[in-house]
Amino acid sequence: MAKAKPKKRLEGRATRSAKSTRPAEPLEPPPSSLEDLLEEQARLDRQLVEMLNERAKTMVEIALTRKQAGQAPFVFAEEEERISRAVAANPGPLPNEAIRAALREAAGGCRSLVRELRVAFLGPLYTYSHLAAILYFGQSVELAPVGSIAAVFEEVNRGQSDFGLVPIENSTDGRIADTLDMFTRLPLKICGEVELEIHHFLLGKCARDEVHEVYSKQQPLSQCRNWLARHLPAARPIEVTSTSTAAQLALEKPGAAAIASLQAGMHYGLDVIAERIEDHPNNTTRFAVIGDHATGPTGNDRTAILFQTEHRFGALVDVLGVFKRSELNLTWIESFPVPDCARTYLFFVEIEGHESEKPMQRCFQSLRTRTLRLEILGSFPAAVRRE
Repeated sequence: MAKAKPKKRLEGRATRSAKSTRPAEPLEPPPSSLEDLLEEQARLDRQLVEMLNERAKTMVEIALTRKQAGQAPFVFAEEEERISRAVAANPGPLPNEAIRAALREAAGGCRSLVRELRVAFLGPLYTYSHLAAILYFGQSVELAPVGSIAAVFEEVNRGQSDFGLVPIENSTDGRIADTLDMFTRLPLKICGEVELEIHHFLLGKCARDEVHEVYSKQQPLSQCRNWLARHLPAARPIEVTSTSTAAQLALEKPGAAAIASLQAGMHYGLDVIAERIEDHPNNTTRFAVIGDHATGPTGNDRTAILFQTEHRFGALVDVLGVFKRSELNLTWIESFPVPDCARTYLFFVEIEGHESEKPMQRCFQSLRTRTLRLEILGSFPAAVRRE
């Protein structure tokens, strides 16, 4: 009897067969060609243009509806709030400030379809006031540089400009006296504010060890004095009327440098000798937007007032007690001399809240009985803090 042949083991073969029948791993899609990417970008650009034009049509309708109702066609506080909400929803990768700048320029372009606004500021171009005006209004307005803070007020007071933008306070040097003085002379209101981070650059066409003179306005020279003492002790600081003028001198004079903005340096073709030379890294200047435009409450407002007390013992304490009893928080208080009146002072105060609110109204009623002069300089939305 023949022996039965042993069965062959098929496990290995079966295993190999099972492996061969598994579905293949999904492959990554092939990378898009450059032509495909460029076409996709062009499609997105066309879509953006279409959406921007739709936004413009809507904004024009809003402005015309407001004008028919006897209201101001543009409400900057609402505009800023809409932009802030959009920025808060930004998932990236674009940074928030890039989104904010794009939306502000879009809003400015939409406004120009209804009416081109003229904004006066302390010039010339590429000063920090110019940069602050762009930051607040965008570039789709007529930006009008003038020679002094007083000229900004006069432009608006005579109706030659819709708005003015003036520096009011610096985090290093404090109040801007020329601005506060003009509020005592002309009946203009504060209807907005903007904060600008101030970064000073040493600009020129020579190396640092070749700099013998440093030109700038008084405030930048003051805000960089410690840096200059450490790094350019032999260089002579020279005060000029503006940082842009300083940049122009640095271009023309051998051995000269300017303290100015990076944008001024780019405009005049200067090299950056040293960057961010301000003594305090959190150096900011607050600018007031002035005009005769009232702004409604937003829930995050400040109110500016100007008052003068009697020249007697305890007069200022009596006034400050009114704010305490009204439970109003003061965010800023400054004293400065009354023009042409020796040893007499005015007080400039900013308060949290809007002038239309009842606690503020009661406070003003009480203040009128305790002051020689009281002027409400306006309520305005507090500046948006930059990320």
